[in-house]
Amino acid sequence: MRGEAPRGETQRPRTAPDPRSVRILIRGGGDLATGVGWRLARCGFSVVMTEIERPTVLRRSVAFAEAIYEGETIVEGIRARRIPPAAIEAVLSTGEIPILVDPELATLPRLSPRILIDARMLKGRLDDRPTRLEDAPFVVGLGPGFDAGTDVHVVVETQRGHHLGRVLYHGSASPDTGRPGVIAGESERRVLRAGRDGIFRTDRRIGTTVQAGEVIGDVEGMPVRAQISGIVRGLLHTGLPVRRRMKLGDIDPRGDPAYCFTISDKSLAVAGGVLEAVLHSLFGERSPALPTPPRPFPSE
Repeated sequence: MRGEAPRGETQRPRTAPDPRSVRILIRGGGDLATGVGWRLARCGFSVVMTEIERPTVLRRSVAFAEAIYEGETIVEGIRARRIPPAAIEAVLSTGEIPILVDPELATLPRLSPRILIDARMLKGRLDDRPTRLEDAPFVVGLGPGFDAGTDVHVVVETQRGHHLGRVLYHGSASPDTGRPGVIAGESERRVLRAGRDGIFRTDRRIGTTVQAGEVIGDVEGMPVRAQISGIVRGLLHTGLPVRRRMKLGDIDPRGDPAYCFTISDKSLAVAGGVLEAVLHSLFGERSPALPTPPRPFPSE
């Protein structure tokens, strides 16, 4: 019958905007930002990402930031391509994600996004161009360092646990604990850290197996050793300058190489929260914001 949706498909309400007309700018291209960008792109939104000139991403095999180094990269079927600002529209028309070097948001007036998502995970650290409430009609912040209603419209919880992915319409996300999340019983020992300032060098590859005590690389001659056995899940680019105690990589004790090349459960949970926030911003008059649970959350 004329006007009906094809069998098996749901007819889109006439008031629903075409997702391709909704431009979303994501600051950051790390694994969490990539999970968000991937999910939004899968839902048909026009996603643009920005990064710094030399990203210090660890989970490079599932990070669109890798396109800054390689020119392009594919994560679970979606391609991101490093481009100059003049090529944004052409790349968007192909269904790919354009990513450009723009830490200062100089292209913000040109992009004019309807939604801006700060997924850099600065965790409150100061930067030269902080995200502001007036940067877009709807602004989302991931993790600690943002206050909903002050510098962003909503915050999405990024700490592992019961509240992961929750959308907060008031207040802030859980503070940074400084401790890596627990995977298969391992937390701090699974992280590779620099023992001194200097240049990090390694010839290892993500997805390879290592044993406890094995040398993964070095910083100015000081060895970087794995503290546990497992799979190299994340590893900084060789040749980058690092600071003492800076994260250089991480070892996954579960030992499954597939986990290195697919978006993590945490990233997808956070992406689900962002998608909820985005849809609420577009259809909010029909779905009022739920009250945010009181702080502090009860202990897990």
